[in-house]
Amino acid sequence: MNGPAAVFPVDASGETRCMARQPRLDVPGIPQHVVQRGNNRLPCFLDADDRRRYLQLLRESSLATGCVLHAYVLMTNHVHLLLTPPTTGSVSRMMQKLGRQYVGQFNARHQRTGTLWEGRYKSCLVDSETHVLSCYRYIELNPVRARMTDDPMKFPWSSCAANCGHRNDPLLGPHFAYAALGDMPAERASAYQTLLRETLSEDDLRDIRNYLQQQRALGRDDFRAMVEAKTRRFAGIRPAHRPARAPSKASET
Repeated sequence: MNGPAAVFPVDASGETRCMARQPRLDVPGIPQHVVQRGNNRLPCFLDADDRRRYLQLLRESSLATGCVLHAYVLMTNHVHLLLTPPTTGSVSRMMQKLGRQYVGQFNARHQRTGTLWEGRYKSCLVDSETHVLSCYRYIELNPVRARMTDDPMKFPWSSCAANCGHRNDPLLGPHFAYAALGDMPAERASAYQTLLRETLSEDDLRDIRNYLQQQRALGRDDFRAMVEAKTRRFAGIRPAHRPARAPSKASET
């Protein structure tokens, strides 16, 4: 007989340690779209100082692990990041370091205890050839979809203004898909602004959300085949619901 599920402690980053948890898809040099949410949808930033502290710790942790950050947004109760790791496990180490330090400082500053994050962060691999720039746009347009601003370049807690050429941001390193938009920085920024004005389709939005929620590999079929060959794990998404079974005779009466 199976006993009750074992209860494991929660670490300082807010991630529950459990032997049975499935490892994430993780391939060196392949971008990852990461989201981390506040526990019970509660805010993880209470003021501008919290956000500044998070960004400073994000820079330190990305430098320490070699992860290259391409885009980010700090919402009220969650964070989106787009980054490329140099080795397997680099993103996990970065998020653990960042989460542990930020939660400790947040709790001390606001005189609270306990976890801040809602379990483990979620991540999905992103096809460099076809979907990276869509994820750039998805992340940086988040404040517009949330009706926090009409102009994503004016939202102070994202990478949008920097990627559009309006300010320097030491956190960022361009992905080669962004770098390919032009030979000069101004040319790249202008081309990206044009892309940003193009609305993401409902299909694009659905795919980005579904692949992130299921932590799979967002991209072409051959991209997912490559990921599956390297990781020996399924990289596509599964249907949200199983098809309904035909009613039995008993249920028909």
